[in-house]
Amino acid sequence: MKNSFDEHASLYDAWFIDNPNVLLSEAKLVAATLKGSKNILSVGCGSGLFEKILKENFGININDGIEPAEGMAVIARKRGIDVVIATAEDGDFGNGKYDTILFNGSPSYIEDLMTVVIKAYDNLPVRGKLILIDVSKESGYGTMYNLAKALGSWDHPLLKGVFPPNPYPIELVKAANWRTTAEKIDVMEKVGFKDLEFKQTLTTHPLYSDNVAEEPSEGYDKGDYVAVIGYKR
Repeated sequence: MKNSFDEHASLYDAWFIDNPNVLLSEAKLVAATLKGSKNILSVGCGSGLFEKILKENFGININDGIEPAEGMAVIARKRGIDVVIATAEDGDFGNGKYDTILFNGSPSYIEDLMTVVIKAYDNLPVRGKLILIDVSKESGYGTMYNLAKALGSWDHPLLKGVFPPNPYPIELVKAANWRTTAEKIDVMEKVGFKDLEFKQTLTTHPLYSDNVAEEPSEGYDKGDYVAVIGYKR
């Protein structure tokens, strides 16, 4: 069965190409969360765009990915990622093979996040790391996306002057279900992850977030793109 990313795979990369500083800001955030990681599984790796940038710009190698959309997986494989086509619920998390399981931009497209986080916990070794990175529901981007989703379009008077010149494709906005940072924290703590850490980027209004590439900062109270990191102790 095709999903939104199968039908609109090219739009995903095109949006980031049109928003290069947003892309770099997010890539810097992802890179910061992966310090010390050696064997990384990227769940919902999409087109492998971030993995390509992480390798070329930050020296971080992510060789294995899981991606449910065949259209995206084809692009990722061309970029050198060994991609298994599966959902997060059905994919193989390695049974201890990976010290880090990364969900970058994919949590909002996972219906049952609790089940997937439990699965990640069960498959990580002791001292293994789970990373959930996404737009937070309470953020400027999150609020803007949910309004566009409710309206079914970017072309609405309520959104006039609110969104950037190159907004995220509405087809992908409609498919998402953003969660608050508090919801993700709650899931990770209930599953048993300890010593949670937080990093954030995109701290300006979405209208201006592509003006300058940001360095990530600690916390989650200002950023629209937030990483929640937990450890299996």
